[in-house]
Amino acid sequence: MTLSLRTIVPAAVLVLLGLVPVIAGAIDEPFYIDLFSRMLILAIGASSLNLLLGYGGMVSFGHAVYLGIGAYVVGIFSFHSVEDGIEWMASGYVQIPAALIASAVFGLIIGAISLRTRGVYFIMITLAFAQMVYFLGVGIEYYGADDGLTLYGRSEFGDWLDLNESSTLYYVCFVALLLTLFVSYKLINSRFGIAIRSIKSNERRTRAIGIPSYRYRLTCFVIAATICGFAGALLANRTDFVSPDMMHWTRSGDLIIMVVLGGMGTLFGPLLGTVGFLLVEEILSSYTEYWQLFFGPLLILIVIFGKGGIDGLIQALANLVERKPKAAAQSRDGA
Repeated sequence: MTLSLRTIVPAAVLVLLGLVPVIAGAIDEPFYIDLFSRMLILAIGASSLNLLLGYGGMVSFGHAVYLGIGAYVVGIFSFHSVEDGIEWMASGYVQIPAALIASAVFGLIIGAISLRTRGVYFIMITLAFAQMVYFLGVGIEYYGADDGLTLYGRSEFGDWLDLNESSTLYYVCFVALLLTLFVSYKLINSRFGIAIRSIKSNERRTRAIGIPSYRYRLTCFVIAATICGFAGALLANRTDFVSPDMMHWTRSGDLIIMVVLGGMGTLFGPLLGTVGFLLVEEILSSYTEYWQLFFGPLLILIVIFGKGGIDGLIQALANLVERKPKAAAQSRDGA
């Protein structure tokens, strides 16, 4: 029962997310397509962070930098495609791979240095690198500095895939989320994933049996950075605008909250946490501009009483439902 309920709830969420454009069209509320496309993109970013935080035990407080890097690659390519007349830079077949490569390279550089430290030092170094890139974005006047950069057009994939259509972009984000979950599942359950979880549990013992922990952790770091950069490329297309705020440390904090809220070290936890986080934010902000005053205590209560986040609450509910028939059966046997 526990396993089935923990599968049914995320499956139901995915089905509902897949029906959002249909429902939004039926009630004539296109706003929901934009809202839920943001959820899908941030869920991809949270899932990438979960590989580090949930499975690898690496608390990166600068993970949103890759979100910004991926977005800026798309924005800069779009800028030059119009300003300098370089048509091939408008192609999504160029922009997306470039965003992935840039994120992977930055992830390799940052990870190679950060992973030589542990604990609070690792947290501070990842934060420092993220802020360095953030201030670099703020300081480059040619690309808008802190005012940001407006995209002249979304990534072009030809007539068969027009991202200017909101429903098309939504389903691209939806498929990208499904692909991210599939890749995460394969990684987690592979020998690589077992090694990463073993390193988190006991790194000294893992090294003793011959597993190069630094190499495995660095590979995980680069993979997470690349996936987050992919989310950034999608985010740039959704907003038609990029700015340094996308990589600010507060955005990294939001991603951490989404992972913890949904359930660290679970496949669907980041998705559930992102949906819950943004839905509560949207509902509260529609009633008051001081919604953070209510949101903060709510998150604290969930973390305190819902061990394992939303996924943990689902498991606890499943255990409760499962115990009731057993208790009834035992009482009948005793009678």
